[in-house]
Amino acid sequence: MPSAAPDSPEAFTVPEVMAALRLSLSKVYDLFRSKQLASFTAGRARRVPVDAVRQYMRNQLEEAA
Repeated sequence: MPSAAPDSPEAFTVPEVMAALRLSLSKVYDLFRSKQLASFTAGRARRVPVDAVRQYMRNQLEEAA
């Protein structure tokens, strides 16, 4: 029987983004403000789509090349 919950999350919490990118809380919020990292709020909770984190990393790699 398939489970209702996906195996991997579709969106990260802010602490998960901090851990994944090894960045501080203030840097993550700077990325939100500068529109370099997409996010959305659900009530009072901010979430970051997994694809947005991947896109941010791709952009950083392209800029470094």
